[in-house]
Amino acid sequence: MYIVPIAWLYVAVMMAVAEATSSTGTLMGALITFVLYGLGPIALVLYVMGTPARRRAIKAREASEQTAKLASGEPDAGSHAATDPVAPVREKP
Repeated sequence: MYIVPIAWLYVAVMMAVAEATSSTGTLMGALITFVLYGLGPIALVLYVMGTPARRRAIKAREASEQTAKLASGEPDAGSHAATDPVAPVREKP
């Protein structure tokens, strides 16, 4: 999974080296080249590729919290509605 980002970063590093060693290039240009052509796109791609894993982790954490809440034995831990939603009214004697 990480072979393409590694290869892309290698190409970006080689572009930056070529920029820095060129007779008209500068180190600042090489740094900008590396950040804009290498780190920026790779960070974006890896973030987007990691979205499904983050969603699975959130769902798993919520499920474990829910099972822990149910297993704790707290009253009404399931957040269900009361059996009689309207309290009975007592008649005056």
